[in-house]
Amino acid sequence: MTRQPVSELSARARDVFRMVVEGYLETGAPVGSRTLSRFGGLNLSPASIRNVMQDLEEMGLLAAPHTSAGRMPTESGLRLFVDAMMQTAEPSEQERAAIEAQARGPVEEALAATSHVLSGLSACAGLVLVPRGEPVLRHLSFVPLSHGQAVAVLVGADGSVENRVVELPSGVGPATLMEAANYVSARLNGLTLGEAQATLADEIARGRSALDEAAQGLVRRGLAIWSEDGARRPVMIVRGAANLLDGAAAEDLDRVRQLLEEIEGKEEIARLLDSARGARAMKIFIGSENKLFALSGSSVIAAPYHGADGRVVGVVGVIGPTRLNYARVVPMVDFTAHTLTRLMA
Repeated sequence: MTRQPVSELSARARDVFRMVVEGYLETGAPVGSRTLSRFGGLNLSPASIRNVMQDLEEMGLLAAPHTSAGRMPTESGLRLFVDAMMQTAEPSEQERAAIEAQARGPVEEALAATSHVLSGLSACAGLVLVPRGEPVLRHLSFVPLSHGQAVAVLVGADGSVENRVVELPSGVGPATLMEAANYVSARLNGLTLGEAQATLADEIARGRSALDEAAQGLVRRGLAIWSEDGARRPVMIVRGAANLLDGAAAEDLDRVRQLLEEIEGKEEIARLLDSARGARAMKIFIGSENKLFALSGSSVIAAPYHGADGRVVGVVGVIGPTRLNYARVVPMVDFTAHTLTRLMA
């Protein structure tokens, strides 16, 4: 559906739309014309309000979930409200102090604690995508698999093990596989992947590598596979998933169950958060705008945080139902991101 520009709404339609959205986000229930007529400021009869709400429904901004006159915002309506109409409320002094109190000490502990307090303050699940630690190489070996293939077994200093199938050039036999493994043990053990790749390249360029061309290719390929795989696997901390089981959740258990399964899987949500690394500021994903949340109807608010050199090192955010208090949670996530940036400096 085409996104509706707010400029196309009349002043009356904007007022009614804003009040429906704010009422729905506060209560989680559809908002009826009679309810709106009791609020001050509209000076419209229930019949006039119903007509405006019908127009907004035809625009795809509101929906009637039941046969009653109550309306609730669609995902397109929420997007319009968040992008063009929402008035944010800055975190209170107490909320800022609570966040800042956790952003100290060892980085990983601070990230987990900050995620926990953000979860509590927002009544959502708190998410932090942590800085990627570059693996340190302990061992690389090649196990013949079949003609033309071998398994590269990469062992990190932290005990992690990765197995990847690699294609072997024609003529490469067990002796070459052993030569490549011995070289790694002798020359690259204890180096990060970046350092190992740089050392290999430097020795080849200087003609100092004891490897023949086939073995050089094997080592390069093994390091590249591990490096690429590690770069694709961000690490995510989740805190406060139980907050999603609030009173309103009992009416929509299937949605909540689906959301909890998505969080349990972590990897896809981590990739979604990782896409926020390239953003200069906040990113808000609402419902089925992202296919990951097409079933659960969830929203993610995420903001990148930076290291001492100014580069993005991670992402902090929250996940919850689309019925979030965006005006309060968005600036809270933004403040948390700035707090973590100061921690990393």
